[in-house]
Amino acid sequence: MRVVATKISEWINRLGSIWVEGEITQINARPGTRMAFVVLRDPSANMSLQVTCSPTLLRDAPVPLTEGSRVVVYGKPTFYTGRGTLSLRVTEIRAVGIGELLARIERLRKLLAAEGMFDPRLKRPLPFLPGTIGLITGRASAAERDVLSVAQQRWADVRFTVRNTAVQGTSAVPQVVDALRELDADPEVEVIIIARGGGSVEDLLPFSDEALCRAVAAATTPVVSAIGHEPDSPLLDLVADLRAATPTDAAKRVVPDVAAERALLAELRTRSAGALRGWVDREVRGLEQIRSRPVLADPLGAIARLDDEVLRLRDAVRRDVRRAVDSERQSVEHLRARLATLGPSATLDRGYAVVQHIRADGTAEVLRTVDDAPPGAQLRVRVADGAVRAAVINRDT
Repeated sequence: MRVVATKISEWINRLGSIWVEGEITQINARPGTRMAFVVLRDPSANMSLQVTCSPTLLRDAPVPLTEGSRVVVYGKPTFYTGRGTLSLRVTEIRAVGIGELLARIERLRKLLAAEGMFDPRLKRPLPFLPGTIGLITGRASAAERDVLSVAQQRWADVRFTVRNTAVQGTSAVPQVVDALRELDADPEVEVIIIARGGGSVEDLLPFSDEALCRAVAAATTPVVSAIGHEPDSPLLDLVADLRAATPTDAAKRVVPDVAAERALLAELRTRSAGALRGWVDREVRGLEQIRSRPVLADPLGAIARLDDEVLRLRDAVRRDVRRAVDSERQSVEHLRARLATLGPSATLDRGYAVVQHIRADGTAEVLRTVDDAPPGAQLRVRVADGAVRAAVINRDT
């Protein structure tokens, strides 16, 4: 048996690497391990094959690989003689079918993201009340009916410019791009809605086309993407200025509800009027409080009190000035009395005289000694009631 197992192993090792297609039925990739185990089943036959690979292949796959995914793997068959089992050691895993489509979409998404087409700063705001709305959708489709009916319910006077195009298949992308450019060139169109109902990944594939995404990014009119249902997410949702969950949601996001806006306007008017009345009431109460203060209740009272204070201070100043003047007057009288007592006039009144020697040059000096008045000297004698002139006849010693 050992020889047989060895021979089988040698023969399988000579096969080299091969491509194998199948459906994943089991994935066993434990954290921290260096090997992941996958069971691959043939959908057309009740046969399965064990596959081993690096956990990185599963983790870095463009499309998340789960049980049920269709894949094509590239690897080398290996026969384990100990257990007598056949395994495939793979180095590459590719999704097929829907998985391949999702992988292509993911690669395009990364490319457009690297170019900045998904930058939120590039998103253009939608007009509040658009004059004319451009609509690109399938002819007589449910999406067209939903958008038109919901928009007219919200605003009866809304205007649409509709362009019916193919929304799936090979002709969808060029028709949608042409309609987009035509509506974008119309100056009356203020916003454009691209709408389609739900569908499979293959049906929605045109709305992840690179040409359409670049046309939407180059448009000058705001574009709303309303493709499929809430779970659907084509690349058009990321490039458009607004992503709507459904065509109905697009109509609600683009067309304002006139009744709701009028109700809001009435509410705001009521709130603003109430706020204004409240402000006026507060100001009136504040004014009444200010007017009730004593200084404003009797504005002349403070002036009267200050007038009385001014009069009192004036009388006090007058008393102080009068007292100071009287005191100074008494001082002057005392000084005058002392001056009269000690001055030369009082002395002259008592019989004394002041004798002055008149010199030849006309100057006069008080005669202090007899030596200052030689015989013949001219004298001026001042008494209480006047003065007389005399001459020295002789000196008495």
